[in-house]
Amino acid sequence: MPPKKQVPPAPTRQAPATEREPTTNASSAGRKPWIKRTPVEVVLEQIGKQEQRVAEMREDLAKEERELKKLQQAKTVLESS
Repeated sequence: MPPKKQVPPAPTRQAPATEREPTTNASSAGRKPWIKRTPVEVVLEQIGKQEQRVAEMREDLAKEERELKKLQQAKTVLESS
């Protein structure tokens, strides 16, 4: 007869947070309270964030184009010498 396998004891289940400790105020925990939003609100927020990202990219692109223009001007000066 083969030896019996030792089965580890079943893990103990922790009590829900309401039973363990009183809940703390959301502001003291450093987290914003959860606000239920409709799918329309979620999509509108995503659109707003995307618009901000595009505006930042446009600013960066304009800055890079100005830098390129300066370098091209320097190139023409160097080549003419």
